[in-house]
Amino acid sequence: MTSEPMTSEPVVVDPVLVEQIGERAATLRARWRELTDRDVRLVCVTKAHGPEVAAAALAAGLQDLGENYAQELAAKAALFALHPPAATAPRWHFIGQLQRNKVRLVAPHAFWWHTVDRPSLVDELARRAAGARVLVQLDLAGTPGRGGCDPAEAPALVARARAAGLDVVGLMGVAPPGTPEEARPGFRLLVEMADDLGLAERSIGMSGDAEVAVSEGATVVRVGAALVGPRPAVRRGSE
Repeated sequence: MTSEPMTSEPVVVDPVLVEQIGERAATLRARWRELTDRDVRLVCVTKAHGPEVAAAALAAGLQDLGENYAQELAAKAALFALHPPAATAPRWHFIGQLQRNKVRLVAPHAFWWHTVDRPSLVDELARRAAGARVLVQLDLAGTPGRGGCDPAEAPALVARARAAGLDVVGLMGVAPPGTPEEARPGFRLLVEMADDLGLAERSIGMSGDAEVAVSEGATVVRVGAALVGPRPAVRRGSE
C-alpha cells in the first residue's frame, strides 16, 4: 500500500508529470517499434504511488494501469469511480501475487489478472469473477516466493481455467534476477509455450529488460520506474 491514506478528494493532475510520462512512453514505444512490428501493450505500473500518479498516466494517454496490491487497486478504482478522470477511464491490471481471500476486492475492477498460478486461485476467480480475463503465470526463476507455476504444469492449469469458464488470454512471467540477457531464455520458453497453447498474449518484461522481452515476442510489457519514477521509500502492507 501507499504510505499515506487514500484521499477521497478529486485528484489534482500535475501537468509537468503528465508531460514527463508522455515523453517517456513515446520514447519506449519508438524503441520497441525498431525491434518489432507487433503491437505491444504498455502497462504503466502505479503500485505504491499515490492516485495522482495514476491520474497523470491516464492524462498522458496510458489507459492500462498495473497494481500489485488488492487494497491499493480497490481504493484507487473507488476514487476514480467517485471522481472520474477527465482523460480516460483506467483499465486495471492486477500484476501481483494474489491471495484467494483478496480476489473479492479486485473482482469488480480488474481488466486482466496476470498472476493466476494455482488451481485454488482458478476456482476462486471462477466463483467471484466469472469469465475474467486471466493470464497463467509461469515460474521463470525457480525461486520460492516469487509466484508462478512450474512450466510443466501450465497446460493443465490453462485447461482447468478454461473449463471453469475463465477467458485465458495468455501467459505471464517475471525474469529471474540478473542481467537483461539472462532473462532471454525464460522469455523465449514462455513465448514458445504460449504458441503451443494457442494463447495470443505474452506478458513479459519490465523496466530493466523490456527490450529483450519485446525482441522475444512480448505483447504486454509492465513498466513502472522508467515511466513514473522510483516508488516512494515508505510503504506498508502486502495486499
